[in-house]
Amino acid sequence: MQVRGKTAALVLSTLAMIISFAVWSVFSPIASFLQEQYQLSETQRSFIIVIPILLGSIMRIPMGIVADKFGARKVYTLTMIFSVISMFAAGFANSFEALLFWAFLIGMAGTTFTIAITYVSKWYPSHKQGLVLGIIGIGNLGTAVASFTVPSIVTLFGIEWAFWGLAFALAIMTVIFWLGTKELPKVNKVKTLKESLSVIKYGATWVLSLYYFLTFGGFVAFSFYLPTLLQETFHFSAVNAGFHVAVFVVAATLIRPLGGYLADKFGANQLIAILFTGIILTASFMALSLDTFLIFSLSCLGMAVLLGAGNGAVFKLVPEVSPNNTGAVTGIISAIGGIGGFFPPLVMGMVKEATGSYSIGFIMLAVFAATCLVITIISIMRSNTVVLEQTHVK
Repeated sequence: MQVRGKTAALVLSTLAMIISFAVWSVFSPIASFLQEQYQLSETQRSFIIVIPILLGSIMRIPMGIVADKFGARKVYTLTMIFSVISMFAAGFANSFEALLFWAFLIGMAGTTFTIAITYVSKWYPSHKQGLVLGIIGIGNLGTAVASFTVPSIVTLFGIEWAFWGLAFALAIMTVIFWLGTKELPKVNKVKTLKESLSVIKYGATWVLSLYYFLTFGGFVAFSFYLPTLLQETFHFSAVNAGFHVAVFVVAATLIRPLGGYLADKFGANQLIAILFTGIILTASFMALSLDTFLIFSLSCLGMAVLLGAGNGAVFKLVPEVSPNNTGAVTGIISAIGGIGGFFPPLVMGMVKEATGSYSIGFIMLAVFAATCLVITIISIMRSNTVVLEQTHVK
């Protein structure tokens, strides 16, 4: 029964997150349609793309704590119900302001990542956390689902059905999740808010937050803004851009469990150092290839693999920070990671407006990755020093 329970928790949490992330990502592939319908400026279009990221990121912290305290299964289910209602209402919006309001609330679907991690991590031992949390990360495929399907739905049935169709799918998934899973028994002592937030005193919490700001933030930024970049730079249609973004998301998502597995096997920090080096090189190639689609697309694919594997490797370390406060740690780190996806699209828009090119934006990504690499190397050196000292004492 325990084996069946943990398998159901893993599989259904992942499937629920796929649909929840499709909901969270719904505005990116239809931004051009909305710009035309509501006569939006470039700033307004960028804002409607990133506004769900804001709530979906900030609320990961309290949602992780709430999931720890009241049971992640209940919180997961209620969050999906809330998202269904918001999506259904968004289909009736008849102004940009109304749509922006519902877009903000739809951002709650992005918190399901933290809730799923909190729920599933309690079912598995520490030596399997890298692989299991990597599998949970497959939920990011929801972004690909949205990129691949939503433009076609809008073309065939209208914008409102982009919202109603996903709302219906999430409603069905909510019922399946509730009926197919169960809650693990609670610990006797319920943590206070102060105890949950005690994880902020750990340096590892902030170091991993910085890493995730790069890896997951980069993944979100590319997933949400790449359709706009492809349409503006290479003159793709919305459907064609959605297909290419779906390939990026699938590559980044499917490689994530491998990143977790390799982190289990060879050491997370060592793997992270290699991946950050690759991100520096790939971002540099992207900055120089904006006039050549073949080179740019291959660089995008490489970036997808590096960011996806990095997400898996970083989250291998998360349960080690504070095993009894997984929800709080996950909430903080994933919130900062999500915020890492909020700013780049706005920065890229401003860079494009100021310079006429996206190149400087990719150079900024390379510089930030270099900073993370230096911190990782320092962490590895300190770990090696501690091991040597312990060996000497023995």
